[in-house]
Amino acid sequence: MKMSLTSETERKFELVCKNLLCGGIAGMVSKTTVAPLDRVKILLQAHNRHHETHGVISGIRHIMKSEGPLALYKGNGAQMVRIFPYAATQFTSFEIYKKYLDGVFGETSHIDKFLAGAGAGLTSVALTYPLDTIRARLAFQVSGEHIYTGIAHAATSIFKEEGGILALYRGFIPTLMGMVPYAGLSFFCFEYLKYGCMKYLPQFTCKPCEKNTGGLVLAIPAKLICGGLSGAVAQSVSYPLDVTRRRMQLAMMNPETHHFARGMFSTLARIYTDHGIVKGLYRGMSINYMRAIPMVAVSFSTYELCKQLLDLDTGIKVKV
Repeated sequence: MKMSLTSETERKFELVCKNLLCGGIAGMVSKTTVAPLDRVKILLQAHNRHHETHGVISGIRHIMKSEGPLALYKGNGAQMVRIFPYAATQFTSFEIYKKYLDGVFGETSHIDKFLAGAGAGLTSVALTYPLDTIRARLAFQVSGEHIYTGIAHAATSIFKEEGGILALYRGFIPTLMGMVPYAGLSFFCFEYLKYGCMKYLPQFTCKPCEKNTGGLVLAIPAKLICGGLSGAVAQSVSYPLDVTRRRMQLAMMNPETHHFARGMFSTLARIYTDHGIVKGLYRGMSINYMRAIPMVAVSFSTYELCKQLLDLDTGIKVKV
């Protein structure tokens, strides 16, 4: 009996480790894919004075001309340090929450997927938020005006000069509020679309699992499409809170923007008062679609492929 319990514990531990690895790899691949667009988005969101008149393409050109091609990946090192534990925790938490919520709202309901996704997003962001603040600070810098020399310097400077650990969590509340619809809708939409493809369009979107289990798995093009649509829906709903988070994270880098550090609601109101909805709360939305759709598509696709490679996904049998 003791041997059986030990082997069961080891099996569960192995499954968790494999899920963490799959999630971490998916996060790193997807974020690196869109890193140049991510940097431009941050510069636009926070109204960097060097990019006030730029759009997506002109912003990329300006960065390459003034700072060099590698500057498009500025802050990506901090992003990789953050994204592996973030994505690993998010995807693994989702699998755990989904398992315990399965069937709670009925066999055909997908509400459990939304709640599992929202819970996974909250769990991951709570663990890794300081690294997101540091990465945003590094990405916001332009050549000749550097304040921080790297990840460690940014972390210690923010901690010492801006109020300790709370400074690293500035913008945390709008992030949590934005994470519920963003992560919840991302996972909900992906699982819903995945289920729909398998039930109604299996001949076009699916293939038999290579493990000969009789189950179906999504083909790569279908994975990308489902992931991309999920990202578009989720970003459309949660974007204003993402802008608020960025303004709060970057508020202390310029004396003229210190007022954005006061709180979430005052920051939201100030953005709306100063710039309105389109040029304020949804500033940078076009580039956000350009980065979010491929990012979420690549993230879900990479995760599902890694699961298949590590024998975590043996296919789904859908009743027609």
